[in-house]
Amino acid sequence: MNYKLFDLSGKRALITGSSQGIGYALAQGLAQAGAQIVLNGRDVAKLAEAADTIPDALTLAFDVTRHEEVRHAVDGFEAENGAIDILVNNAGMQHRTSLEDFPADMFEKLLQTNIASVFHVGQAVARHMIGRGKGHIINIASVQTLLARPGIAPYTATKGAVANLTKGMATDWAQLGLNCNAIAPGYFDTPLNAALVADPEFSAWLAKRTPAGRWGNVEELQGACIFLASDAASFVNGHTLFVDGGITASL
Repeated sequence: MNYKLFDLSGKRALITGSSQGIGYALAQGLAQAGAQIVLNGRDVAKLAEAADTIPDALTLAFDVTRHEEVRHAVDGFEAENGAIDILVNNAGMQHRTSLEDFPADMFEKLLQTNIASVFHVGQAVARHMIGRGKGHIINIASVQTLLARPGIAPYTATKGAVANLTKGMATDWAQLGLNCNAIAPGYFDTPLNAALVADPEFSAWLAKRTPAGRWGNVEELQGACIFLASDAASFVNGHTLFVDGGITASL
């Protein structure tokens, strides 16, 4: 096997929502594969703290839900620093409430954070990638792309939309040299899932429901991200790769 296919040396990767959790783990993994990392979030102090742990990392603070702010930040970065070769659309949020009581304002916030941001950042970065005839976009979906659980119906809707927007990106942009795919994590021990991790009843249910019998560790997402960001995935487009311990394969 030609392992150089997975080498990201000389590439630059922007990861949204990457000061902690899955985004930070993916940033670490891509850095270990040779990429220069650009961390994104809204908290400048948290970004700086995360960047201190990744060699040569840069930071780019902007709100992924604000279209003009995103475009200005991306255009300015490209003009000053050069190409963004890899984009990981990771920024996301969760809100758990029964559907009949779900607040309308939180529904709108979920839509903006989990799916509109993928459009905003994806479009801003893709416009530059198209001009170069190459680039990799990786959107973070979820097992809720395929499955639903009580209390998170709007989140489930947004993650289904992420997978379909990924297909749309590939359909429009593959012919222009871009590889657009998604990763769908299962249940991982992250700040977003802190309440569930702390619930012994839920963790026991998850261990029985997941063939692997446990929560995932965020580092276990790095290999999938490196693959989809590399030349090894040169003919992979519009695909959602589930990294879930088998939970979507089993009843």
